[in-house]
Amino acid sequence: MRTDTPKPGKYPLLEAVLTYSGQSIKGLYTLGDVASIFRVSVRAIQQRVKRGELKTRNLPGRAKCLPIDLERYLEASAVTSAIAS
Repeated sequence: MRTDTPKPGKYPLLEAVLTYSGQSIKGLYTLGDVASIFRVSVRAIQQRVKRGELKTRNLPGRAKCLPIDLERYLEASAVTSAIAS
């Protein structure tokens, strides 16, 4: 029996954001790429890196993010609402 339901990707949150922004998944992302994905300035991404909210890799050239880094950033960004008692 065949189902037409697409299988979840390796990075479901990142893939959803990329689909929304009309981009496809890549192996490495520059800070400029990340800023483009989230539609913010590069400086905003640099601040998140400095605060430790977003992990980068010290690869040749400049700091880069792997897809798993962006997936973890998105996972950590979930907002939980507090219910007043």
